Amino acid sequence: MNITRKKQPGHSSLVNKLIPITSWLPNYQKKWLRVDIMAGLAVWAMTVPQVLAYAGIAGVPPVYGLYTVPLAMILYAIFGSSRTLSVGPESAIAIISAVTVSALVTDNLSEFLVLTSMLTLLVGVLYLLFGLFRLGWLANFLSKPVLQGFTQGIALIVISSQVPLLFGTEVGYNSMVNSLTETLHTGFFVKSWAVIATLSGANLTTMALGLGGLIVLFIFKRYLPTAPYALIVVLIGILAVYFLNLTDHGVSVIGAVDSGMGGLKVPEISLDKIAALIPGALAILLLGYSISLSVAAIGAESTGEKINPDQELIGLGFANIGAAFSSGFVVSGSLSRGVVIRRAGGRTQVVSIINAVLVILTLLFALTLFSNLPNAILGAIVIQAILGLLNFAYFRRLYKIDRGEFAFGMAALFGVLILGILQGVALGVILSLALLIKRVSRPNTAVLGRLPETDDYRDINAYPEAETIPGLLIFRFDGPIIFANAGFFTDEVRRLISIAEIPVKEVLIPAHQINHLDSTGAEQLAKLKAELDAQGILLSLAEVKMRLGKAIHLTGLEEKIGEDHLYESIRNGVQSFQHSQKIL
Repeated sequence: MNITRKKQPGHSSLVNKLIPITSWLPNYQKKWLRVDIMAGLAVWAMTVPQVLAYAGIAGVPPVYGLYTVPLAMILYAIFGSSRTLSVGPESAIAIISAVTVSALVTDNLSEFLVLTSMLTLLVGVLYLLFGLFRLGWLANFLSKPVLQGFTQGIALIVISSQVPLLFGTEVGYNSMVNSLTETLHTGFFVKSWAVIATLSGANLTTMALGLGGLIVLFIFKRYLPTAPYALIVVLIGILAVYFLNLTDHGVSVIGAVDSGMGGLKVPEISLDKIAALIPGALAILLLGYSISLSVAAIGAESTGEKINPDQELIGLGFANIGAAFSSGFVVSGSLSRGVVIRRAGGRTQVVSIINAVLVILTLLFALTLFSNLPNAILGAIVIQAILGLLNFAYFRRLYKIDRGEFAFGMAALFGVLILGILQGVALGVILSLALLIKRVSRPNTAVLGRLPETDDYRDINAYPEAETIPGLLIFRFDGPIIFANAGFFTDEVRRLISIAEIPVKEVLIPAHQINHLDSTGAEQLAKLKAELDAQGILLSLAEVKMRLGKAIHLTGLEEKIGEDHLYESIRNGVQSFQHSQKIL
């Protein structure tokens, strides 16, 4: 994974660091332009139907998906570090936006749009702050099992919300959900029941159009994956409605939309609303950044470029601010559009700039053509795209590898399904922190023995043939010795001494895995040293790294342990012990 936090080479200017486009655009080659134009056309053909569909997930009119795109893509092209990442609306992020805003307003579309733009602006500002303070590492708190858990939970929720569109039962579905809200927590399972309960009222024409569109999408993806199949299905749906008068048969369409840009404006700011939007904004930031960084890393594997995680925060921040000023909603990196760019051979963010220009032209000159776009087709596009997020095979593999992590992933999944999306994301963060604390407080340990006829020392549990040295306990601790695990470290040493068949005369600690020692760890080591001295047991260290050696010196442990008991290698420590025993 080509992600680095290393500094740019010394000859790079500050401008190149802050505005990455200045580092690659001057070196842009004319021969790349034709390929980038073709890639721009290909990704535009996917962008238009996708963002129209994802706008519905975000709870805003479809045209707002198009409003979101141009300025967001252009600003990311200027400030983002990835040359192939395509930013824009994404389903998993859009539904968090909808849930966050709908908690504050439901029936007033105008206020909903205002709060959506305010949320997008807040997300952009948070991205910028995280980037300026170099806090990209916070995304690492989301372990992959937990991230997979609530991503797939969100995917299931989105899919269930789109099924009524396929069958033309959205009116009955919404009515039932609203009535159930008065008595029940309307989580995934209750809403799924509402989907099933209202299927009897399905509109057959809508169902044929929606399911037919979904089947066509899957056929194209299976046999013609490079074709602009989403746009093709959109055009088929529009033509079917126009020539067959399907609106007379109960097929709902997005309706008339005025051509033109939405206009740039500063989102309204309300301090009391901002406080209520912060939890959702943080959830969007964590999930959006994790997804975007993963997608950027996939692109970097094929291009060989370097991705700067903190600059990605800056790029995504400006992209979301641009979307907010365009009356749009939150954006992040897109895996599906990234695949299209790479398949088409796109090399730089010129692809996104071309895509943005084409979306502007669509808004100015082609928007009226979409008035007959069936909502069932939009639902089919969302379902087909979201199904790609479902990866239950990952959990089957995880169950075989680590059942503890599997349990965390399942907890995140069902947390989203039962408690709700924001609550599930919060649970996911808590679970990730709990997993991190568990691993830090209880790192792996091992008793080492020597492999026969070698000077290699291995874990005696993993290598039964490894032979321990009588009277010498070689204890490996695979982690830093800090406040969270110092007690565990000393307890393990005591336990191993107590169960040793031959009385322990010396404890040798290989320290190549110990990269940090804090004050609490140093204090515990000093106490352990005094305790072992009282029992006539020596304490020695081997393979001490420079950072640990400095900590040992500054805390006075070096003097207590003795420089003659700090060995360069395990072998030297063992030889010293054996030599002392011969003398005795």
